[in-house]
Amino acid sequence: MTSVVNTSTSLNKFEKFKAEKDGLAVKPELDHFAQIGWEAMDQTDREHRLKWLGVFFRPVTPGKFMLRMRTPSGEMTSHKMRVLAEIVQRYGEDGNADITTRQNLQLRGIRIEDIPDIFNRLQAAEMTSVQSGMDNVRNITASPVAGIDADELIDTRYLVQQVQDMITNHGEGNPEFTNLPRKFNIAIEGGRDNSVHAEINDIAFVPALRAVEPVLVVDDEAKSAESVESVPSLQLGFNVLVGGFFSGKRCESAIPLDAWVAPDDVVDLCRAILEVYRDHGLRANRQKSRLMWLIDDWGLDRFREVVEKRFGRELLTAAPEDEMAWDKRDHIGVFAQKQPGLNYVGLHIPIGRLFAPDMFEVARLAEVYGNGEIRLTVEQNLIIPNIPNSRLEAFLQESLLEKFSIHPDSLVRSLVSCTGSQFCNFALIETKNRALAMVKDLETELNVPHPVRIHWTGCPNSCGQPQVADIGFIGTKVRKDGKTVEGVDLYMGGKVGKEAQLGTCVQKGIACDDLKPVLRSLLIEHFGAHPKEEAVT
Repeated sequence: MTSVVNTSTSLNKFEKFKAEKDGLAVKPELDHFAQIGWEAMDQTDREHRLKWLGVFFRPVTPGKFMLRMRTPSGEMTSHKMRVLAEIVQRYGEDGNADITTRQNLQLRGIRIEDIPDIFNRLQAAEMTSVQSGMDNVRNITASPVAGIDADELIDTRYLVQQVQDMITNHGEGNPEFTNLPRKFNIAIEGGRDNSVHAEINDIAFVPALRAVEPVLVVDDEAKSAESVESVPSLQLGFNVLVGGFFSGKRCESAIPLDAWVAPDDVVDLCRAILEVYRDHGLRANRQKSRLMWLIDDWGLDRFREVVEKRFGRELLTAAPEDEMAWDKRDHIGVFAQKQPGLNYVGLHIPIGRLFAPDMFEVARLAEVYGNGEIRLTVEQNLIIPNIPNSRLEAFLQESLLEKFSIHPDSLVRSLVSCTGSQFCNFALIETKNRALAMVKDLETELNVPHPVRIHWTGCPNSCGQPQVADIGFIGTKVRKDGKTVEGVDLYMGGKVGKEAQLGTCVQKGIACDDLKPVLRSLLIEHFGAHPKEEAVT
């Protein structure tokens, strides 16, 4: 079955080229592309359709592509990490991997000539990059400590995998869902601290207890009608949020669908919502094509009604409250698992960037001290789980932890950044290296009593999610001394956890060269920082 498209309105250029040729259609052509090289490729195939396979042409690094993986729930293994390390190692200084804010990895420096071999390696390692770009469902996020968190409510990893398999046809590519009006994000949270940032997803499932139909209990001795009683029963499932997104045109938090589903219904409800969005989503203007625009156009009641028809049954109303009651954790440090005698250790990865030697070493540590598992987080860090008590001390002495600390300083600890103009042609400014250098400078000058979440993004697409940060920066161009220079718009007030909310823009057009003293003042005035020479002894 192929996608059904609402053609009642005029098509923009993206809809036109999608109608001409589905993105997955380039998959059989990869060997041909490898033979002719990137410059001889059809421009639309090279710059757009390859994204359906997770391969991204970057004009700022011509001939060197980015490859975006799918890592559902952020789960990796040492073997998979080693395969990816071998891939990026080939490209020397150009090769690296970035952990993203959706718990996956993006590989850089890739040449089109190597794509067929790379895809063979990925398939052998049971990995895929299919449908990870353009108008597809992005990597599906979950708690990075699912299955090992002593306080979790539901281990959602199996649900995340089932949803991914449904959307991607088990990683082979699924034409049913390759022609959405725009990109789409799904998160399934099983813990108490909103580790997935539910509010910024098109669909988010958050744990909730709901009363279900009474169970009839019969007294076997009496066998009479009078002995039948109703026993209230609470079931753990999910309340459903819909419509959260960031864009250059608009940013909105997800809103309650007023629906509760049991775990067994999660996949079917995802399918129903995706089909409704695919077939009825707005397509004329890509700036108004995300799911929330359809909800606005129809109203939530009609949207829910149409979803129920696709779902095939009436949705139960939402539980009065969800079970997310904690402040958000960043999982950096040493923590006991639910499994007796085992621990997980969260490593801080500055700006989420890994090079091949780092990746090989992470794989080694996961095998030597754990069971080979690795977890990625939306804060662009990683976790090595299943470390026995008897091996923990030796693990903590490993030299890699000098680079990837378990006790990072307050500012760098919560620093998040998108790719920036070093590798991304959408970015208006350089982000990663600038962000890291700036907070390191400030850490030499200031005592900051608590972590401050500082997020950078290079353009209004908001891949760095500045709206969920304490302090967020969105790249822009500004005028200074008669010249156009790199600058930022400043956002503040984003909250994560139980009472999540999006931040708002408080100042526009700050030149990056003038930003450090602005950030310094914000930290002192709003976050309790003080100059080190004034520290109380």
